[in-house]
Amino acid sequence: MKMIEMRGPSIAFVMVSWVVLAAGMIAYFAGLWNSDMELNEKGYYLVVLLYALFSVISVQKSVRDRLEGVPVTNIYYGLAWASVIAAIVLLGVGLFNVEGLEPSEKGFFAISFVMSIFAAVAVQKNTRDTEEINKANGPGPSDVIDA
Repeated sequence: MKMIEMRGPSIAFVMVSWVVLAAGMIAYFAGLWNSDMELNEKGYYLVVLLYALFSVISVQKSVRDRLEGVPVTNIYYGLAWASVIAAIVLLGVGLFNVEGLEPSEKGFFAISFVMSIFAAVAVQKNTRDTEEINKANGPGPSDVIDA
């Protein structure tokens, strides 16, 4: 019987995912730093991004756990999705109502936000895939990252 070695995500995809996550977050933070908003407004946008990052990772983990037969309660799964939706709505409402930002600045915050949450899902997926492959194959040259 021939044994098939499982392969994880490529090093290039793992690195690009991390780079995009860092770029999105740095762009968002730079936009906050350079904006003329009050400190409490900057704090609002910072917390919304952090909440969104946590929420999308939680959804990705819940979806993956369910696919792999790991029990995830419907309440937790629903709350994870509700958190993602709430974070996106909070950003949208905040950007719609903020005064003093040009439409291009609002678009900058929106795109860096979306870029960050998408990359967070990719990083979480890559980390989980790599761990699964390492468990199946054992440590060795097929390791992509040591998470």
